[in-house]
Amino acid sequence: MVALGIYLLLPLFTNAQDSDFGNWLIYIGNKKLDQKWNIHNEAQYRNYNAIGDLEQLLLRTGLGYTFNQGKSDALLGYGYILSENYLGDSDEKVSINEHRIFEQFISKQKIGNVGLTHRYRFEQRFIESDFKMRFRYFLAFKIPFKNKEKDNSKLYLSAYNEIFLNTKSSVFDRNRVYAGLGYDVSQNIRVEAGYMNQFFEQGARDQFNLITFVNF
Repeated sequence: MVALGIYLLLPLFTNAQDSDFGNWLIYIGNKKLDQKWNIHNEAQYRNYNAIGDLEQLLLRTGLGYTFNQGKSDALLGYGYILSENYLGDSDEKVSINEHRIFEQFISKQKIGNVGLTHRYRFEQRFIESDFKMRFRYFLAFKIPFKNKEKDNSKLYLSAYNEIFLNTKSSVFDRNRVYAGLGYDVSQNIRVEAGYMNQFFEQGARDQFNLITFVNF
């Protein structure tokens, strides 16, 4: 599995064509109901530019079950996505509404002081009058900075790769590669800022991501 992840972290940049730069503001939260059950909540505000030109609004929630001493989590979720797509090369936009059901499994492991997260997600997508299904595999690395004076540093490096595969042609949907710098504000809150490249068969997009994680 690790070998597969390393391979996926070597994106085919030669496939990327012209790229535009946008900004994603992301909130990801988890509320513990007890030692096993939790509620996932998420909001993403995605812009075509620095801010103010909405590309997509994404809202997710779900019910999760934690097991294997906290190293694994299974979740059943729902997402609403509003996309504002430009029509060709014009300044006109069309709004697309999507309702999404998804099932996911998360597995966590450690190699030395490096934390690895594997996420497998299967989506059923209701896009206006169309229906699609998609599989996603996400591999993330969290690498803390070494601090001679403390056992654990609050600063860390974060990186991930996520590949999206459709159940119909064309099978390849997109690939996302991210690298950023994170800070553990407290035991339950951390923030990250980083760069993400998202590439498709016919092009690529670049984003600056600002992410807040909250566990409560």
